[in-house]
Amino acid sequence: MPIFEYKAFGGEKGVTTGVIDADTARDARVRLRRENLLVSEIREVKGGRLAKAKSAGKSDGQSAPRTSILARLKRARQSNAGVSGANLEYVASATRQLGTLLGAGIPLIETLRALIEQADTRRAETVFRELRERVSQGASLADALAEHPTWFSDLYVNMVRAGQATGNLDVVFQRLADYLQAQRTLRRKVVSALTYPIMMVCIGVIVVSILMTMVVPKITRMLLDTQQTLPMPTQILIGVSNGFKKWWWAGLLVIAAISFVVERIYRRSPGGRLFIDRSMLRLPVIGDLLRKQAVARFTHTLSTLLRSGVPVVSSLEITRNVVGNRVIADATEVVRTRILEGTDISTPLKATGAFPPVVSYMVAVGEQSGELEQMLDRIGAAYDEEIEIVTERVTAVLEPILIVVLAVVVGYIVISIVLPILKVGQLQ
Repeated sequence: MPIFEYKAFGGEKGVTTGVIDADTARDARVRLRRENLLVSEIREVKGGRLAKAKSAGKSDGQSAPRTSILARLKRARQSNAGVSGANLEYVASATRQLGTLLGAGIPLIETLRALIEQADTRRAETVFRELRERVSQGASLADALAEHPTWFSDLYVNMVRAGQATGNLDVVFQRLADYLQAQRTLRRKVVSALTYPIMMVCIGVIVVSILMTMVVPKITRMLLDTQQTLPMPTQILIGVSNGFKKWWWAGLLVIAAISFVVERIYRRSPGGRLFIDRSMLRLPVIGDLLRKQAVARFTHTLSTLLRSGVPVVSSLEITRNVVGNRVIADATEVVRTRILEGTDISTPLKATGAFPPVVSYMVAVGEQSGELEQMLDRIGAAYDEEIEIVTERVTAVLEPILIVVLAVVVGYIVISIVLPILKVGQLQ
């Protein structure tokens, strides 16, 4: 059923806008009129997933592969939690509501209708209308979710599919909501640990740039007018200041070029991404934080998938795509390949060397006791606590280092200016 976007006049409500599903634009106007809304503009939404799927089904054989390629590209742009950053918070909240309403015995169609009424954005309302329409036509909820890869990741879709197969869809939605909430919290911890140092670096660069381009030239011009031989630190400062004024644009171009090249290598070259991710893990303090974050995401994701009934091979394949680090992802692929050959999880996990020894040991204990999912949860919880400790350590270590560096730079500028002034005073 087509989806229409409308603008209407609602008496005391004034001008209102929204979306509605109807067979034709005329039917949409009639339905809105029954709600005391006088339509001024109405148009069919052409950019939705449902419209694209229908058009792909009516076109020739070349359109389907093109849709598949676009879907894969969009999946590649997903965030670490499997959902784009703009949608993560809303999807987590909607998932929690889905689990609650389904657990209360409300049918799926009515549950989706409730989410449509509570949608806080036009795009969210359109997405859930399309989901309800696809389910009404007989498609499974997992298949309908798969048509929106920028909103619902492979992890999300496979867990829903497993929940439908086992009849525990409400439980699966609750686990998904817990997982998305945990991933959002984990990401905030890492971001908060790195935000303060980055802000200090930016502020330091701005302060030094202002000093070198505006303050220092005026003062050094006065010193040069004295016709005295300036100390070496002052001469170096003048040279740096002149270079700063003349070639600042070249510096920005170099930084932009390096950023562009690194980004292209990271996204286009598997070897380049592996090198960058491995180098990041070797950084002091920050590398430890990134490794713990990847391990925590690995254990939480694998545990959530296994609890929901997803096979271990498929769980590892999905986990590989969301860990966020190529080193850990390659190690996960090695584990998946070895499992296909008939081995257990802990042995190849230890052999990769990408995971701390305690992880493989606890996984082995979990496999022997038959409580692998619970053991993975314990590992993830332990690493969540360690991440909090490391984030505090990162802030504690980087803050004094940055302050000292900034103080040395500013102190050198001050000394370079004061030395010739003192020299002139002594001569007088």
